[in-house]
Amino acid sequence: MKLEGKVVIAQGGGPTAVINQSLVGITLEARKFVQVTRVYGSLYGVRGIIDEEFVDLTQETTHNLEQVANTPSSALLSTRDKPDEKYCKEIFKVLKAYDVRYFFYIGGNDSADTVRIVNEEADKADYEFRAIHVPKTIDNDLVLSDHTPGYGSAARFVASAFTGVNLDNRALPGVYIGVVMGRNAGFLAAASALAQKYPDDGPHLIYMPERPFNQETFLRDVQRVYDRYGRCVVAVSEGIVDENGVPMMTILSKNTEVDAHGNVQLSGTGALGDLLSDLVRTRLKIKRVRSDTFGYLQRSFIGCVSDVDQREAREVGERAAHYAIWYNMDGSISIQRTGFYSVNYQLENLSDVAGKTRHMPDEFINESGNGVTDDFKYYIRPLLGSGFPTAHRLRAPKVDKILQVNT
Repeated sequence: MKLEGKVVIAQGGGPTAVINQSLVGITLEARKFVQVTRVYGSLYGVRGIIDEEFVDLTQETTHNLEQVANTPSSALLSTRDKPDEKYCKEIFKVLKAYDVRYFFYIGGNDSADTVRIVNEEADKADYEFRAIHVPKTIDNDLVLSDHTPGYGSAARFVASAFTGVNLDNRALPGVYIGVVMGRNAGFLAAASALAQKYPDDGPHLIYMPERPFNQETFLRDVQRVYDRYGRCVVAVSEGIVDENGVPMMTILSKNTEVDAHGNVQLSGTGALGDLLSDLVRTRLKIKRVRSDTFGYLQRSFIGCVSDVDQREAREVGERAAHYAIWYNMDGSISIQRTGFYSVNYQLENLSDVAGKTRHMPDEFINESGNGVTDDFKYYIRPLLGSGFPTAHRLRAPKVDKILQVNT
């Protein structure tokens, strides 16, 4: 059955370096099908659907689409709206009025839930309609997928940044703490481990939300590393929690903000890094302690994009168009690893993905809960893409002293 009508594509949640590859993949594939009368892009995510803010991608040149595909961040702009059933009814009302038969929403698990509810509204109305969730998130926390588009590029940035941080910290020793995005999953902070080349390279400690964070254990860990190397580099997920699941931000800080979804505001501030630095400085009496919060730099940094991530983001978009238009199917696209390194794409049930969070597997985290295993490094290395930079050291021998006696 050929379902004739329009296509609407929207992008939701945090931008990534490769999200436009998926947008362009859907657009170019959809324009090949005669039953597709128009391809619209919704500005500002699902909010743009309700406000009827559409652009006609059918009239965009292929050349410019390809240029946009290689540009980070959401070309259609985005939203943090988290639609409930009432909101989704309004979305469907507009889509039906515009004779939209194919809806593609590029986003994370909340976006998958939106697609699920809109699809259910179409079923209730007996309206022939195909809805596909196209995966995207730098957090890498979508269930059923080996990994998600956007993660590889963000991970490449984090690993590259910590490579530079480690070089700096080795030249001028001290304690450095880098706070990385990741509310519920530690995949992105864990990517910092790819900066480790030589035995004494940092990050020496990596803390993820999957393991409870204890202040006293943290201080002992830092002291142990500092005593051994005379320096210590730490990577920490912004979403680390204590043994009761309470975010450390709320424990260490008296003043915390809440976002639109009722979550403690983690990104966009340097509070956690500052608080942990103060803890080290006051308790361990180490003078040179510095911290950075990577923040939005991780998501759309144009100079650090994984070619593997780009290709896969394009293909999830293309496959989404195939499933919806060719095969008349609804669902969520997942990436499955089929070798070292190759992937395939599957269509999952929306209800199996929507609103669910994937965490770092136990085999990826070391026994102490302050680092990663080699299994994780084998897992992530292909995702960073080709040409990943590595650091080198001088190997020239030392010259014997003349005026001083070596001891």
